[in-house]
Amino acid sequence: MLYYLFEFLEKQYQMPGASVFQFITFRAALAIILSLLFSTIFGKKIILMLQKKQVGESVRDLGLEGQLQKAGTPTMGGIIIILATLIPVLLLARLDNIYVIMLIVTTLWMGAVGFTDDYIKVFKKDKAGLSGKFKVMGQVGLGLFVGAVMYFHPGVTIKQEKINPQFETEKITQNSPREFNPEEQSLLTTIPFVKDNEFDYSKLITWLGDDYAKYAWLIFIPIVIFIITAVSNGANLTDGIDGLAAGSSAIIVFALAIFAFISGNIVFSDYLNVMYIPRLGELVIFTSAFVGALIGFLWYNTYPAQVFMGDTGSLTIGGVIAVIAIAVRKELLIPVLCGIFFAESLSVILQVSWFKYTKKKYGEGRRIFLMSPLHHHYQKKNYHESKIVTRFWIVGIFLAIISIVTLKLR
Repeated sequence: MLYYLFEFLEKQYQMPGASVFQFITFRAALAIILSLLFSTIFGKKIILMLQKKQVGESVRDLGLEGQLQKAGTPTMGGIIIILATLIPVLLLARLDNIYVIMLIVTTLWMGAVGFTDDYIKVFKKDKAGLSGKFKVMGQVGLGLFVGAVMYFHPGVTIKQEKINPQFETEKITQNSPREFNPEEQSLLTTIPFVKDNEFDYSKLITWLGDDYAKYAWLIFIPIVIFIITAVSNGANLTDGIDGLAAGSSAIIVFALAIFAFISGNIVFSDYLNVMYIPRLGELVIFTSAFVGALIGFLWYNTYPAQVFMGDTGSLTIGGVIAVIAIAVRKELLIPVLCGIFFAESLSVILQVSWFKYTKKKYGEGRRIFLMSPLHHHYQKKNYHESKIVTRFWIVGIFLAIISIVTLKLR
């Protein structure tokens, strides 16, 4: 809203300084400041409100040190993250931008699914919460929406470099800027660590004949559904000890903000020779607000936590990260960038699969880890949760650096 206000003041009255709102970097900086202030100042009020409503976490005794002391800590703190993200976005972003719209819908959609789950756990006293099939239905529904928007919406385009007919490749020199073809809708994405790193999903169905491109949505939308479901559940599994999910997610989103800024800026995408995606730069406003909200939430969520994000926060975080990665065409980088989520999910899959296999073969279930997800394994080994969280953050930073390096390392 402020973007449009200052745009009007600039055009009608040439108000000094109003044009600064045209710069993405200025609005991104303002977004992260506003989200930090909201989550830290108003976060306390929201926590007190949750305490008043007796929205306390019910904890199962899993034999983990310090676990039972957390019983009664307010949950549903994901509301803080959602509000601290959306308020700066609504104030500072261009609300006619399809990427911003898609992320706002994602935040509200997954927030509603997570809130419903937490509401059933807290107020209906049902520890199982929302049935798994309904969670998956929510994730699939979001995947259908995002996949359809990315495929069919005319505003979701890329600009490809003109090919030099003499060399049948891009001619890049220090003193000659790249020339681009007109915008076009495309299913191109980026494969990390590969020289010719652009891949078109439609190539997966060339066996359908000459008109295979018309049916590309049949393969693209299921891939989007899988990515959103996997990352959302991965974030949900990571949310097990104080500060782990919020801190790890802030690192991931910061890296995605860099990707969005570079791919949405024709100068930087030219310099780094990466895919230029028109109008994507506006996504930097959302990612900045999201990073600020996550860091501000850590003010109250670090050990010992004063509030838990609950599924309201964790499912939303995972969904938003997945959609940002898809929008910036870096979804194939998720196993690296979201390596913490991936490891947590993989530990559960391996633990459950091995237990079932050994029970069927030997008559008794055996375990790979002392406990899953992975962070609980280290708790069982008597590591303090603050040490676990800090080391996971360090690994997350390392993975984020590797991911950013893929801009040139290929």
